[in-house]
Amino acid sequence: MPTAVIAEDEPLLADVLREHLADVWPELSVVACATDGDMALSTIRALRPDVAFLDIRMPGLSGLQVARHLLDDAHVPVIVFVTAYDQYALDAFDAAAVDYLLKPVARERLSRCAERVRQRLAQAPPAALGTLLEQLQAHLGGAGGVAEAGRAAEAPARAARLRFIRASLGEVTRQIPIEDVLYFDAQDKYVAVVTRDGSALVRTALTDLLAGLDPERFTQIHRSTIVNLDAIDTIRRDLSGRVFVHLKGAPGGRDTRLPVSRQFAGQFRGM
Repeated sequence: MPTAVIAEDEPLLADVLREHLADVWPELSVVACATDGDMALSTIRALRPDVAFLDIRMPGLSGLQVARHLLDDAHVPVIVFVTAYDQYALDAFDAAAVDYLLKPVARERLSRCAERVRQRLAQAPPAALGTLLEQLQAHLGGAGGVAEAGRAAEAPARAARLRFIRASLGEVTRQIPIEDVLYFDAQDKYVAVVTRDGSALVRTALTDLLAGLDPERFTQIHRSTIVNLDAIDTIRRDLSGRVFVHLKGAPGGRDTRLPVSRQFAGQFRGM
């Protein structure tokens, strides 16, 4: 029976991935879930799983750093990277001896990934992982060693910007062009992606989304809100000094007013 370790710092995403794997690959046994990169590395070395699902951005070691450390080991599992940034993933991963999954993980895509990994496990041990990491590091804009790869993973916006957001609306997953997004609104464990047509949900942290957005187009105005600057119609200050941005083209033609926290109000001073 093949075994796997999941490394994901967001428990909800880890649970969803585990549930989907049980559906598409019932023979696979998920033997552990790690919540940070250091735990992932020690768990993989201790349990020696056949497959490791590594989130690229985790506390401690990044998924890239974990994979690079594993290159020195006698046992190297099949690596499947999990990422929210498809721009730098597509070219690098498809050319190498591993696979990748985009957040939020779609069941159909995971099914294809499982088949690809099964085929790889039936062959010789994975090769060219070092080549993959060099390719990926180049996509991320780093030319140094492990530390440089970690820094690049912490700032994917320098290498690539999000062009699309994959968001769930009930049982349907929408691919939303980034220029259509009016604003992002963090809600508990989800982030609402609001467009002129309505809103949908993603399971990606607001900070991760911000890292992949063009800072000349999007800015954070509140700890829970990122707004498209092109969507701002007016900026107003009330009698108490609080700042609000009013959006144009909001869903249903409503006047959407978003508060700007004091921490971020300075960027609108003088406007």
